[in-house]
Amino acid sequence: MTQSFRLKLREGRPMIGALLQIPLPEVAETFVEAGYDWLFLDLEHSPMDARDALNLLTAVDSRVPCVVRVAWNDEALLKKVLDVGATGVIVPLVNTAEDARLAVGRCKYPPMGFRSVGITRAQRFDLDFDAYMARANDEIAVIVQIEHVEAARNIDAILDVPGIDGVFVGPFDLSGSMGKPGRINDPEVQEAIRQIIRACEKRDIARCIYAHTPGHAKTYMDQGYRVIGLCTDYILLARAAKAALTEVKAG
Repeated sequence: MTQSFRLKLREGRPMIGALLQIPLPEVAETFVEAGYDWLFLDLEHSPMDARDALNLLTAVDSRVPCVVRVAWNDEALLKKVLDVGATGVIVPLVNTAEDARLAVGRCKYPPMGFRSVGITRAQRFDLDFDAYMARANDEIAVIVQIEHVEAARNIDAILDVPGIDGVFVGPFDLSGSMGKPGRINDPEVQEAIRQIIRACEKRDIARCIYAHTPGHAKTYMDQGYRVIGLCTDYILLARAAKAALTEVKAG
């Protein structure tokens, strides 16, 4: 099992992560070597599946915590990524308290939840079974993604559900649900985000967010976010490739 993301969240220190969509272990290792604090493995908006997540988790192992975003709030998807060794999950489109209860229940063993018991990589193929079962509920982070105007309206009820460790704000989808797709700096979108922040602050729940640029990341950190997913590997690659080509042609 990689480092506990849940325990890292409790420390409250700033953490800058890389959002990975390229299913190559070498890419994950590159971001670890570059000094990123955590890795966000994206199974929602990428070609990756649980097998790809396993390959990346194996490459990184215990060097940094790895969190997997599943494609949906689905029991089969959640238990599979947890069994391959994710130290936390990001559950998309949590819009109601019931959505949140299901997400927590699917990630926690009884009596806290109803996660199915498997014996695979997370349990070190039975060699660490007892110890893993004893610590999993304490160490695995459950992060709900708030990315819809309905979720913003229901934020207090959602965060009152026991077992939520963090909120990941999706500013682009939130703007779209408000009829302003992509306009993440719109005053109404920003006010919805501030509403989410206030609800988290009242409950001391970690605030996490996707930052499209380093400038966005700095702004969000000033607003109280301590966990940032900085761009995606594809975006960083595309920007660097474009900048290098432009520099050469300009010379």
